[in-house]
Amino acid sequence: MNENGDQSRLIRELIEGELPSLIALRHDLHAHPEIGHCETRTSATVQRELSAAGVEFQSGVGGGTGVLAHISGSDGAAIGLRADLDALPIAESTALPYASVFPGKMHACGHDGHTTILIGVARILAKLGRIAPLTRPVTLLFQPAEENLGGASKMIEDGCLAGRLGPPVSEIYGLHCWPWLPIRSVGVRDGPILAATDSFTVTIHGRGSHAAWPHLSNDPIVAIASVITALQSIVSRNTDPVDAVVVSVCTIRAGDAFNVIPQEGVIGGTMRTLSASSRALTLRRIEEISDHAAKMHDCFATVEIQRGCPATINDPVATRSVRRAVAQMAGTRLVEMKAPFMGGEDFAHYGEAIPASFFLLGIQDLDAPPSPPLHHPKFDFNDSAIAVGIEAMCLLAIGKPLN
Repeated sequence: MNENGDQSRLIRELIEGELPSLIALRHDLHAHPEIGHCETRTSATVQRELSAAGVEFQSGVGGGTGVLAHISGSDGAAIGLRADLDALPIAESTALPYASVFPGKMHACGHDGHTTILIGVARILAKLGRIAPLTRPVTLLFQPAEENLGGASKMIEDGCLAGRLGPPVSEIYGLHCWPWLPIRSVGVRDGPILAATDSFTVTIHGRGSHAAWPHLSNDPIVAIASVITALQSIVSRNTDPVDAVVVSVCTIRAGDAFNVIPQEGVIGGTMRTLSASSRALTLRRIEEISDHAAKMHDCFATVEIQRGCPATINDPVATRSVRRAVAQMAGTRLVEMKAPFMGGEDFAHYGEAIPASFFLLGIQDLDAPPSPPLHHPKFDFNDSAIAVGIEAMCLLAIGKPLN
């Protein structure tokens, strides 16, 4: 196992032997989706699989349903590999034989595939470690509650990077299935690859009246219309044209009758940014614009900001390791992503603590109709991508440390 080609061939042979059972496992996970912090069955499945592979682990982390695993290697800091466990509150409409058995819940973001891949990595690395010591220790993080529920932060708070099991983690990697890339391709990018995801709620307080006497009111609905329009000036007039910011108002609630001007109304939305400076500016301007636009109509605004995850920013040196791993994978194409995407990922929290790289795993079969997008009720992970994801992560695990 001294040559890269020999390592890749051995890993592929081992993966081939595991694939049938891993595909069956992925289907089982897909059929039993669980929402963030409620992944009890999923966590138990991960623990069962790690036990069967002879991999040491601790459960009950990350808020209760996370699992931290350790595979020993040569002395030094560990490399971290992460997968997410949770599903989404979406009613599945795939009609697959392994479709969700839990009404209103489904794996619409591919986390069933991500979990299966990391279980496969555990199996393969455990077998490689019995042949010869791994080049370094490996920490596997099976993280709950990725979908804006704070799972990554809780894993970090529980010491999962700090040596709770095995040595401290000095670099970490994660992947996400990507319906817009073909099978056997891996997307990488230095710097920001996904956005910060914050949300806001603006309540406009006015004075109600009969609709026939609008002059006796301070109409919050008219003020809301002004706020919504004015918020778009943040992108068009406050943001550097070569930067990317999204401000989307997605909910409006006001009034109950066609002839009554209500006392107040509420709007809610999301903002997406790629840097700390644009994040701070956008948050400030949402508050200022809401306040002033409301006052223009003799109303006043209260603004609540719900902080989400920061931007996912790939460390260039860690991302170089991903490129090096993919270069060893025969038949796999490396795709340099020219621009970041405005979706978010709480993997970003790991990147704030240690060098990290998050890469995209192609799942689009070019001989089939286009895959539904993520978070769609007809979405399904492509089983053909399991082997690619396992191989990439195994090669990262046995590669050279960053330092």
